[in-house]
Amino acid sequence: MSAKIPVTVITGFLGSGKTTTIRNLLQNNQGRRIAVIVNEFGEIGIDGELLRSCQVCDEEDAPNANANTNIVELTNGCLCCTVQEEFLPTMQQLLQRREQIDCILIETSGLALPKPLIQAFRWPEIRTGATVDGVVAVVDCEAIANGTLVGDLDALEAQRQADPNLDHETPIEELFEDQLACADLVLLTKVDCVDSQTQIKVEDWLKQQVQKSVKIVHCHGGQINPDVLLGFNAAVEDNLDARPSHHDTEEEHDHDDEINSVYFIAEQEFEPQSLVEKLQKLVQEQEIYRIKGFVAVPKKSMRLVLQGVGSRIEYFYDRPWQTSERRETKLVFIGREIEQSKIRSFL
Repeated sequence: MSAKIPVTVITGFLGSGKTTTIRNLLQNNQGRRIAVIVNEFGEIGIDGELLRSCQVCDEEDAPNANANTNIVELTNGCLCCTVQEEFLPTMQQLLQRREQIDCILIETSGLALPKPLIQAFRWPEIRTGATVDGVVAVVDCEAIANGTLVGDLDALEAQRQADPNLDHETPIEELFEDQLACADLVLLTKVDCVDSQTQIKVEDWLKQQVQKSVKIVHCHGGQINPDVLLGFNAAVEDNLDARPSHHDTEEEHDHDDEINSVYFIAEQEFEPQSLVEKLQKLVQEQEIYRIKGFVAVPKKSMRLVLQGVGSRIEYFYDRPWQTSERRETKLVFIGREIEQSKIRSFL
């Protein structure tokens, strides 16, 4: 029997850059045969489609390879809540192909707790074939500096010093802290969007949230040497007691039921800047954490990829529209108590 397949769990808050990081890793795999499990939050597989479009397999170089078969989307809810229903059969299928896979990446949704997922690697059906090599938490430096996730850094630090046993944190903050507590490495993205003083401030705060052995590494545009993200050999499933979380004493965890996702699909085309202005107004009116998807642009043969965190919205063209696909706009909105009908009427 071959050695266990090493699994790297990529966790992080909404819009931190997990998919971009994995996409770059696939494009610079250094010959590694990588399988990816994507935990989407919503009914449209935006992240899975983005990964498939990176074209890592060249038919001339690898005539028998098919990159798409190594990317699996799990869309039936948060991965830590559907471990047995979705994750177990998916892992069993991948383990049947262990001779064709060098490592596995799992991209969790921003709402997933890492520990219930990692505990699944103790199950007999998985334990003999795979091990959690390491957990990487992807953190958006600009979002933290702007208070998008955790509020003002100075105020947060003052609260923590005054009361180390805070019990009134929002679910979003608890999720974020649980992801940091489980990490072997913190990948700090979007550091180029803040000045050096703010960057140091964010790093100092993060160092207080993670174990001393955890390093914080800068990452620009998802570009990071694969050797930095792979090869921790941590066997995390055997060392979970050293990674405390808010939910360790709970038999089952509950997410905030008010957080939901809705989607917008239409043949309507949009000018990018006009759409961004509309979405920014929409974010001001509703509590929307994340926007992501594809946009059809008038007189453009290329598909536009749009990603938004709060009021910060970015876009780029990734590839031409294919003749076999419908030229339409698909957007997923993740937030608190958002309504599909209101978004559709607004757009």
